[in-house]
Amino acid sequence: MKRFLFILILGVNLFAGERVVTLSPSINEIVFALGEGKSVVANTRFCDFPEESKDIEKIGGYNNISLEKILEVKPTVVIGQDYDNKLNSNLNSLNIKTLIYKTNTISSIKNTINDLGIFFKKEEKAKQLISNIDNALLSLDSITKDKKILIVISPKKSLSNQIYITGNYLYFEDIIKASGNENAYYSTNPAQPVVNTEKIIGMNPDVIVLLTPFLEGDIKEQEEIIKAWKDLPVNASKTDNIYTVDKLYAGIPSQRVEFFINDFKKILENVRNK
Repeated sequence: MKRFLFILILGVNLFAGERVVTLSPSINEIVFALGEGKSVVANTRFCDFPEESKDIEKIGGYNNISLEKILEVKPTVVIGQDYDNKLNSNLNSLNIKTLIYKTNTISSIKNTINDLGIFFKKEEKAKQLISNIDNALLSLDSITKDKKILIVISPKKSLSNQIYITGNYLYFEDIIKASGNENAYYSTNPAQPVVNTEKIIGMNPDVIVLLTPFLEGDIKEQEEIIKAWKDLPVNASKTDNIYTVDKLYAGIPSQRVEFFINDFKKILENVRNK
């Protein structure tokens, strides 16, 4: 009997599966989308999708992830991104299996999904998620072309001298190009662009997309922000082509980029139909 129990316990340990720690919202979402959410034993406090992610043990935020808390949950694998080299080095020095990915472009998002699909033996699910992204991108073709599009991150009611916009090295750039249009901003500098109103007037965008996830569902506040941008002497103001996207997924480079692409498609259709 004792021998039977020993064999049973050994078998459970051998086939218990992974104990996963995810270090960013995008990685966390991809792991859940692959059907491996049950394996996640810890994540960061910004990992709030899907809903059950909120109840998982938290090990810190972007810049203050606790190595001690990671060790406490006894992970078999830690999955993160490439922006915390010190943490990644510490994990490697402790012989903790660590998978590190980039998710700044559409290509790298798809590569991450594919690689994690292979790791978790969920290749078919990964292929479907990638196919959904590809199909969404294809749907943008020939709606409207040759427009200069400006995407603004977390805009305020008043236009300050520090306006954060999407540059040429993020997945937004890939989406704009897939639609046959161009980013109103151009620079060879990969750093996060911060501009002022003078710079925006010089760009003269035809379409402005304001990312307002902090105002999801608050139409009145979104209209107030749009009103401030309508005062700019640019084509987007003259043609009433200023829009908001108020979903959290708009700023998270995971498989849910598909949903942002669909939102972007609706904006392009609206521009075309005016």
